[in-house]
Amino acid sequence: MSELEIDAVVFDVLGTLVDAPAGIRAGIRELDPSLDDIRVEELLALWQQHIDHEQRRMLDCGRPYRTSDVLDLEAARLVADAAEVDDPAAVAALALSGRRLPPWPDTVAGLARLAERFPLIGLSNASRTALLGLNAHAGLRWHQALSAEDARTYKPDPAVYQLAVAVSGRPPERLLMVAAHAWDLRAAQNLGLRTAYVARPGGDPPTTSDRFDLYVDDLADLAGQLGHAPESD
Repeated sequence: MSELEIDAVVFDVLGTLVDAPAGIRAGIRELDPSLDDIRVEELLALWQQHIDHEQRRMLDCGRPYRTSDVLDLEAARLVADAAEVDDPAAVAALALSGRRLPPWPDTVAGLARLAERFPLIGLSNASRTALLGLNAHAGLRWHQALSAEDARTYKPDPAVYQLAVAVSGRPPERLLMVAAHAWDLRAAQNLGLRTAYVARPGGDPPTTSDRFDLYVDDLADLAGQLGHAPESD
């Protein structure tokens, strides 16, 4: 059992609570059902690289801030062009695939258990509109869902984590940031938040130099380490 004194739990969403690649992958298959697995993975990588690159440009002041909706549409156009699909309706549908991401198997039950004891705050790089659709599709339970759009920047900018601190009304050290991405946790840690790494496929694993407060296998493990009673059979 952890000895952390926590007043609220802050969750990354994309990759941590939902399987982002699976949702985009499904959207690419809908774009062109004839694509083989290798080509789908190539197009998924093209999507991911565009999103990562453009968010970094904004963080480096190389491009004015644009919401994740804009970036998703840009990525969808790139993928459609690469797949030689010339159908505006199909491109628009692909751009919305980021709002149809499946939750990891433990996510919904894990959030419900944790919500019995802690206020839960979602903190995502997804836009407010995208986050609303994503939460509804995946069945995510929150007491508050915050979008980086409110800070007009993206994680790991400290201003995004400050949103959770401000909403909670608690000092950073009383908040626990949970993520499958070590870069996300490092940024939260720099602002004073406590941190918990949850292992997910395709996440960003910690390095040997990282020192997070908790390391968990899933949300059930997180609930256990935070002192929640085990789920009954």
